[in-house]
Amino acid sequence: MNGATALVKTLLGAGVRTCFANPGTSEMHFVAALDAHPNLRCVLCLFEGGATGAADAYARMTGEPGVTLLHLGPGLGNGWANLHNARKAGAPVLNIVGEHARAHLRWDAPLKGDLDGVARSASDWVRVCESPEEVAQDGAAAVRAALSRGGQVATLVLPADCAWGEASGPAEPGEVPAAPIPARDRIEAAAARLSRPGAALYAGGPALWGEGAEIAGAIAARTGCRFITPFFSPRVREGEGAVASEPLKYDHAGSAELLREVSELIVVGERHPVNFFAYPDRPSTPEPPDCLVTELCPLGWDALATLRVLADAVGVTGDEEIARRGLSLPRAPSGPLEPEGLADALVRTLPEGAIYVNEGITAGFAIPARAQVARAHERLDLMGGAIGQGLPSAVGAAVACPDRPVLAVVGDGSAMYTIQSLWTMAREQLDVTVVILANRGYRILHGEMAALGVENPGRNARRMFDVEDPALDFCALAAGHGLPAERVETAEALETALARAYAAPGPHLIEAVLP
Repeated sequence: MNGATALVKTLLGAGVRTCFANPGTSEMHFVAALDAHPNLRCVLCLFEGGATGAADAYARMTGEPGVTLLHLGPGLGNGWANLHNARKAGAPVLNIVGEHARAHLRWDAPLKGDLDGVARSASDWVRVCESPEEVAQDGAAAVRAALSRGGQVATLVLPADCAWGEASGPAEPGEVPAAPIPARDRIEAAAARLSRPGAALYAGGPALWGEGAEIAGAIAARTGCRFITPFFSPRVREGEGAVASEPLKYDHAGSAELLREVSELIVVGERHPVNFFAYPDRPSTPEPPDCLVTELCPLGWDALATLRVLADAVGVTGDEEIARRGLSLPRAPSGPLEPEGLADALVRTLPEGAIYVNEGITAGFAIPARAQVARAHERLDLMGGAIGQGLPSAVGAAVACPDRPVLAVVGDGSAMYTIQSLWTMAREQLDVTVVILANRGYRILHGEMAALGVENPGRNARRMFDVEDPALDFCALAAGHGLPAERVETAEALETALARAYAAPGPHLIEAVLP
């Protein structure tokens, strides 16, 4: 067998089931190997950022490596922004990137670029295959790297001659190295402080869904500490029955107010709280100046195991009364699509067990808070802040969980970064309802200008912030990509359109026009 076949067989042996692909000429032997193994599903994405964003969400929902197939340095470069988001999410993503045959590189062909530089700037682990005989072992090492430290971005560069050359059989995946946990005495010291007045547990990652959320809620119930969570998180269980927490706010003032009375902050599975941006005369972090922040379990360490030991140290018994979200659907909204009415329509119709992909940006800020009391669902956030993730995330989540409806709420400016993902939804007939929040601009930038003291931006600034003249027609764009679509301008019409979309199979798009 050739190197490409050995690599595909190695991936299958490691449990890889899906590949989000945008291949080119240098990957044709790998494509042929995939074609010979139809039990590995191939999902074509028409832009590399769509492939990397889909792989991120797939990995978040399955815990398996989200695998991409990309073409040379330019292809990997096109996927860079959503790999940045994946790294911030701690998602296990494995990129297979083709490269020119090694003997061809010295001729500086048109598509030759600084592949190594691009790969290292977007990855936690990089390896270039050196011979066909080593491809299978390199593939097994790449899988282990992606799954290590809670989830990493791993990039394996496959030169064309290593793909077509004669290779030995597939390699065994091997054991994934265990992630570290803090020393028991550090955990016990943190446990003692959680019972003090003003103490808070600040936790992310696995603390926000499944077993981790239950443990974090029990720790808060046992100690009386507050349970505070990030504004954006890779995967959050919300709605009826979810463990209640206090999410930070997007703006510095909101987070500073939420943390105003916190004197001890124990951080598990998350970064030190930080503001999205710096502003004149404001600190970079939102906690009070005299707050003691203990970064107990850094990112890349085993947060779930740390929570288990922490629960034991504070004396969790299993019979704690954990604070939970209730179900409290709002009344039917009416009138023009202001953010609050829009949020109420989305929350009222959100199906049980849905996956809500959150890239609503300015117009969607009201939705997550209102959705806390919706039917039980999970939310995927824009972890690295690089917009253009929402539509690809919906693809990845729907491929990962075909039995669950997916709602993607995406701003109109964000949607245009990766609009090609609509075509993938149509081709794969994914159960995705896309709601485009059409406020005709990058409205968040107006707020950022004001935060910097610029209250009346002029013509040049307005033309860089607004996407008007001409207005984008998302119904036409959806039709061109193979999706049924409709445009709504009132809260009542939005609720009716959502009910229709959820009731019918396949993807649908709703353009929600905000005044």
